[in-house]
Amino acid sequence: MGASSEGFLVLGIDPGLADTGYGAVRRVNGKLSLVTCGTLKTPANIAEPQRLRLLAEQMRRLLAELRPDAAAFEELFFSKNVRTAMAVGQARGVALLSAVEAGALVHEYTPNQVKLSVTGYGAATKGQMLKMVQSLLQTRQLPRSDDAIDALAIAICHHHSGRLRTILSRPPVGASV
Repeated sequence: MGASSEGFLVLGIDPGLADTGYGAVRRVNGKLSLVTCGTLKTPANIAEPQRLRLLAEQMRRLLAELRPDAAAFEELFFSKNVRTAMAVGQARGVALLSAVEAGALVHEYTPNQVKLSVTGYGAATKGQMLKMVQSLLQTRQLPRSDDAIDALAIAICHHHSGRLRTILSRPPVGASV
């Protein structure tokens, strides 16, 4: 895929079996902008394997439409509810596989890395994250879905991490190359 004249597009994914948040953020000339965001949903009244199939179909359509350069995911944290953790893990696997099959470069970040990258504070609250996502994307129009906002934060984190990698890969000033 590769960055085009339209900029580098990152699709952030916050996976879940019932609700999978997504947020696409593009960087052009160092400026981040919101492309789209939302939530993929699967109905609770169907069996889990069918929900995973439905999620895979929705992910494939989204990835085909957006054609992101990269897909960024938050690493799983352990939950006290093993059943919920397993369902999230399965949904995450479906989303990861869909992104890889679509040719996107896949990157993962811990919740603390995302919070630190977006707010400068690794223990930021949901409210602090929302305000910084709005500020960084220069928009007030964000979804009410926490999953979609989290996905946007993950995409922003990847953009910030990419810029840091670029800066760190440059030779020091005055160094002979």
